Amino acid sequence: MSLLPRTLFARLTLVLLGGLLAAQLLSFAVHMHDRGELMAQASGMRSAQRIADIVRLLDSMTPAERDKIVRVLSAPPLSVRLGEALLAEPDAESESRARALLFSTLLRRFIGEDHRVVVGMAAGGPPRGMPGAGPGYGMMRHGDDHDEERSARRRPHEGWGPPPGAGVTFVAQVTLRDGTRVTFDARQPQATEHWPYRLAGSIAVLLIAVVVVSLIAVRWATKPLKTLAIAADALGRDIHRPPLAESGPEEVASAARAFNTMQARLAGYLRERLQVFAAMSHDLKTPITRLRLRAELLDDAALRGKFDADLREMEAMVASALDFLRGMDGKEAVQPVDINALLESLAADLRETGGTVSISGEAAAPFNGRVAALKRGLANLLENAIKYGGGAQLRVEDGPDQLKIDICDNGPGLPEDQLEKVFEPFYRVEASRNRDTGGTGLGLAIARNAATLHGGDIRLRNRPEGGLCACLHLPRK
Repeated sequence: MSLLPRTLFARLTLVLLGGLLAAQLLSFAVHMHDRGELMAQASGMRSAQRIADIVRLLDSMTPAERDKIVRVLSAPPLSVRLGEALLAEPDAESESRARALLFSTLLRRFIGEDHRVVVGMAAGGPPRGMPGAGPGYGMMRHGDDHDEERSARRRPHEGWGPPPGAGVTFVAQVTLRDGTRVTFDARQPQATEHWPYRLAGSIAVLLIAVVVVSLIAVRWATKPLKTLAIAADALGRDIHRPPLAESGPEEVASAARAFNTMQARLAGYLRERLQVFAAMSHDLKTPITRLRLRAELLDDAALRGKFDADLREMEAMVASALDFLRGMDGKEAVQPVDINALLESLAADLRETGGTVSISGEAAAPFNGRVAALKRGLANLLENAIKYGGGAQLRVEDGPDQLKIDICDNGPGLPEDQLEKVFEPFYRVEASRNRDTGGTGLGLAIARNAATLHGGDIRLRNRPEGGLCACLHLPRK
């Protein structure tokens, strides 16, 4: 079973929306990556500028003044300490080396090349000297020479595993002109990692707008196909339906012109064929009438009776052929038909000739149709039920969308493989073509033509309890 939607509209919509969603997600991912890099660079630049300003300030002060000013300047997010041990350079293979080198370059650019600058990185926890700094936090330790030597051997990245969502600290050490080392723990603001709600909202609004426009465009593009499909379906029921409007884009107008040309050719072909058959059937009446007059002059009563039976059969065949052709013509005007009165009239006529007809249910409202065509079709169905099933049980079910009329009998029914074939013109289950047993083979064809002319259909089904049911479905338009 295919997972693809069945309609062209749904498939085009799926392709467009899938492509748009993938493009938006990829664009969002690229933007988030670039945004993170730019925010980190911008934050690092601000920190480097502040450190450079502090270094210039400390360079201009005496050692006693530096202690006081450092206590004032050491505040989040920048921790400042004097006299720290020498900071070691990061390992060459360290993942943080690239960012440390970038920050070091920024510092040298703002401070100048006359100061020694060493930069490392750490992650997690507040900088040492800040509230919440626990034991073991920080890159360096105060103490004697042994501690200083041990501290110098440590790497700034050693023992630091950045936890998810943790901020990043640049640990920078600058040597002042008098040889004093100043260590800066530059904690980067956590706000740089917050979810960009405005960006997400903008992308959502853009995506919704594009989706709406795409749906309108797909609907606009597929509407002519749906119109063409509806017209093709209606053409089978009414060859004289109004032609399609030859407007719109060139491709749509061209398809409409081709369809209208095909409809006109089919209508012309059908009209010519009907005229030929109608003329032949009508012209047969004249020689049949002459033969009937001559048969009356025969002295042999038995022979005269045989001639008369053959002529009646020929007349019935001609009348059935004319009824069949009239049903295919479709030129009768549409008008409101009282279905209840029509069925009662047909039932009364058949009861007068000895037929048994019962009616249950009724139509709730008149049906817009062609009176003569409906009368011919229903009469043929009722006559078949009486002739082959011993009687007809009529059941009417009316609804807002459909009028359903079932004509059932108590006869032997039909083989399952014959239920559709009997609608073919001149086809009879009884192959002898004796009119007393098989009829002309046009009754059901005429009935189906009448149903098709109204946009409906007739289906035959065998009843479980025995007998045959002809189910006539007529849509209420």
